[in-house]
Amino acid sequence: MSFTEWLDRNRDQVRELAIQHADLCLTAVVVAGLLGVALGVLAHRSRLATAAAQAGTSVVFTVPSLALVGLLIPVTGLTRDTVLVMLVLYALVPIVRNTIAGLRSVDGAVLEAARGMGMGPVRLLLRVQLPLAWPVILAGLRVGTQLVLGLGAIAVYVTRIGLGVLIDAGLARFGMPNSVNQALAGTLGVAVLAVAFDLAWQVVGRLTTPRGIRA
Repeated sequence: MSFTEWLDRNRDQVRELAIQHADLCLTAVVVAGLLGVALGVLAHRSRLATAAAQAGTSVVFTVPSLALVGLLIPVTGLTRDTVLVMLVLYALVPIVRNTIAGLRSVDGAVLEAARGMGMGPVRLLLRVQLPLAWPVILAGLRVGTQLVLGLGAIAVYVTRIGLGVLIDAGLARFGMPNSVNQALAGTLGVAVLAVAFDLAWQVVGRLTTPRGIRA
């Protein structure tokens, strides 16, 4: 059976698994984005805090993803939450780094001018620093999203959701009828989601980046 024939016969299953994968990854990116930007905002003023935040989030990269899942299972069990926590921890790395880098890249003269206009710390952050740092923060969110979409396939080893189900089934049945079609459908599905999410971030960037600082 050709790939297109197999896909036509199994489109409902593929669609359902793709929606599960997208929902899991979107949730992880939203949570990681909120936590990562908040952590970056809190840490960027102090070199010590910056070093601690970057080191604390980066340590997750020293642990293989499956090993991290194994460490989380005794706490969160064989549930979707286990994978979600793992994805959030990995996505925090580029988001925190870029948030700190973006905030630190804001010209000191601009900040002094804003303070001279009577802006307090909160207003300065919301009206000046975050808008100017947003393109760099957005780049971190895009990297984190791509990272999460790829790692989301690991969910199959904890709970049977996401496109990893197709990849795992195809590899487990390799050599059997339609095994390649299953693995290919899962792999292409992740790739399509990655492109779709990145295009969505580009649209968000165009809509939210101040016109004067667009690349």
